[in-house]
Amino acid sequence: MTRLFWPGSQAYRIAAGMTQEELAAAAELHPGYLGTVERGEKNISLMNIIAISKALGVLPSELMMVLDVVVSKPIVQRKQQDSTS
Repeated sequence: MTRLFWPGSQAYRIAAGMTQEELAAAAELHPGYLGTVERGEKNISLMNIIAISKALGVLPSELMMVLDVVVSKPIVQRKQQDSTS
């Protein structure tokens, strides 16, 4: 679940204009823990997925849905496309 989760949480965090520290505070998680999750180094529990999704104002399933986009198009490419639109 680790590698599958981080692209969604990171993409939504960046889209929300939040730093890891801001998201961690809003989700009541340690910033270091959130960093390890985003890097795919640490497993994440369902309760923490829910906490992150609430802090971002999205459904937990939305964090997972972004995987289809991330797998086929890296976040950096999507950000560049968004800025040209």
